[in-house]
Amino acid sequence: MFKKNYLVLCRLIFILFISNVAISFAQESGKMDAIYSGVPWLDQNRNIVSAHGANIIKEKDTFYLFGEAHSDTSNAFAGFNCYSSKDLYNWKFEKVALPLQESGKLGPNRVGERVKVMKCPKTNEFVMYMHADTLTYKDQFVGYAVSKNIEGPYTFKGPLLLDGKPIKKWDMGTFQDTDNSGYILVHGGEIYKLNDDYKSVTEKVNENITTGFESPTMLKKDNMYYFIGSHLTSWEKNDNYYYTSNSLKGPWEFQGLIAPKETLTWNSQSTFVLPIQGSKETTYMFMGDRWSFPKQASSATYVWQPLTISGKSLSIPVYQEAWKIDVSTGIISISDKKDQIINNRNKQIRYKGNWKYVTNGNMVYESESDDKDASFSIKFKGQQIGLTSFVGTENGYAKVVLTDKKGNTILTAIIDMYSKYSDLMQVFKSPILKKGTYKLTVSVTGERPNWSDKRKSNYGSTGYNISVTQIEIRK
Repeated sequence: MFKKNYLVLCRLIFILFISNVAISFAQESGKMDAIYSGVPWLDQNRNIVSAHGANIIKEKDTFYLFGEAHSDTSNAFAGFNCYSSKDLYNWKFEKVALPLQESGKLGPNRVGERVKVMKCPKTNEFVMYMHADTLTYKDQFVGYAVSKNIEGPYTFKGPLLLDGKPIKKWDMGTFQDTDNSGYILVHGGEIYKLNDDYKSVTEKVNENITTGFESPTMLKKDNMYYFIGSHLTSWEKNDNYYYTSNSLKGPWEFQGLIAPKETLTWNSQSTFVLPIQGSKETTYMFMGDRWSFPKQASSATYVWQPLTISGKSLSIPVYQEAWKIDVSTGIISISDKKDQIINNRNKQIRYKGNWKYVTNGNMVYESESDDKDASFSIKFKGQQIGLTSFVGTENGYAKVVLTDKKGNTILTAIIDMYSKYSDLMQVFKSPILKKGTYKLTVSVTGERPNWSDKRKSNYGSTGYNISVTQIEIRK
């Protein structure tokens, strides 16, 4: 009898242990549960994910994100970062895959942009490509680096050559066809086929399509090629457009915009399209950058959206603030909004400094301030908080600080509230936290995204406003 009761007790303890482990994992804090566009992303160390001009490749069951590292003071090359993820929601910083070189073409005071990585089927090496240049953009070429390990370190080899000469172009991208052929895409719509070792170019497949057409990005579906690019507007966003063809050699047919007119591609610029091949469907994910000059490191964010594709039609008809994908099946779903909504006049929000209560052209009410000493805060009980603001042309940078009940800082972020395309947007979303009491504080920094290009044209914000329209709390 004792032995039988002992075995029952052991089983009970084991079941309770497993249940507690399951509960622990289910309630694990600091994670994201969806793809949230236009908000700061944090890695496992709660540092801002810095990986722009990026691409993603999948190796076994892991996605690897490669992108530009940045500083908030210069556009000089600072390295290419590598992150990994199992679900496309949460990103682990692996390492600087290609660091700043001591000297040379990717050394100090040089430019390294739009990094892309492909795995060579012949050699099983990982080959990295990039646009290398001077800070004045007068020594442009497509360069490459190699590594036996996907996360690096990569060894920079110099220019990619065609007939012994570099491809002297600016923005570049990559495309790997279904027959494993690799291609380099460059500014203007030119396409170059790579050798079977991916380390040199064998031929120029397609000539220039049009003037401009930077940030070249390509996908293929049902034997149709879709070639996406953007206009030339410096760091400013614009309406990206695309061409289609049944052959990489063309002819290419202009199809129009990939997002509704004047939404500026939902405030982003194309960098890559990731096919997410599942057991039931293949979802094509548009990857865009929401640049934020000069604070590219701390404030530039990402716009990742599912593409709608049918025949020659390719579009992002509706902006999804949050969406989910089952990476095993390839099926997407739109996140349910079950948050408690607190509008900007709710007494739970405590304002400090000079604030105005205004309405914009869309009859959206907001509180706004450009007072350097102004801030607002809210104490809340729950496990996640979001901030929605009416972004516009006179808005600047806001500082966000999230603290726990004891006043310990959980995270800080600098948010860019400027947009040439004025709209109501979610600008901040915290990771999922342990259920508890927290405080969110948002303050005016007195700084704004503002710049001039090499033609001395002025871009960016004309003011320092920050604003709040509503706050969303997940209980």
